[in-house]
Amino acid sequence: MLQYDQLPLGADLIDAELPDLSGQTVRLSAFSEPFLAVIFICNHCPYVKGSIREIVALADKYRGKVAFVGINANDYERYPEDSPEGMRAFAAAHNLNFPYLLDETQATAKAYKALRTPEVFVFDQGRKLRYHGRVNDAPKDPSGVQEHTLDMVLAALTQGQEPPITEADAIGCTIKWKPGYEPTVRIG
Repeated sequence: MLQYDQLPLGADLIDAELPDLSGQTVRLSAFSEPFLAVIFICNHCPYVKGSIREIVALADKYRGKVAFVGINANDYERYPEDSPEGMRAFAAAHNLNFPYLLDETQATAKAYKALRTPEVFVFDQGRKLRYHGRVNDAPKDPSGVQEHTLDMVLAALTQGQEPPITEADAIGCTIKWKPGYEPTVRIG
């Protein structure tokens, strides 16, 4: 069985400075909200397209309590729809209400050990990882969602409770790595 290393629960926030859609640099550690949801997304993935409405709604629902940030790490040379121009069009089409950042070097995605889009990392007030995984159980088909996993986690955390789930396999497309930059695989 192929296995990939994962960022362990309780891990510190991996800080990064990445450009937003206007070219301004955004630092992940600069958000002042008590919680931070770092979500690896892209423009072309049908799983992102199917769950983006829920992500935007959650960013509204938890405004002031949870900062949301989207990161696109895909190789846009091979997947032109994920280019900076495509990101701007995607953000406008879906009324993104949170920063959408470009990880052109893919170093941030690699540091997070991210593999999929969408893939969520939620950090608490001490910027320790409290949840890693999916947005919901049917990201490609919003009408088929039975478990709104991220909402359940954020509801608990923002009410001072332990999240009912701390890990749930991300469901989505693989991050489109630049040739030779793919994550390390273990067989075991």
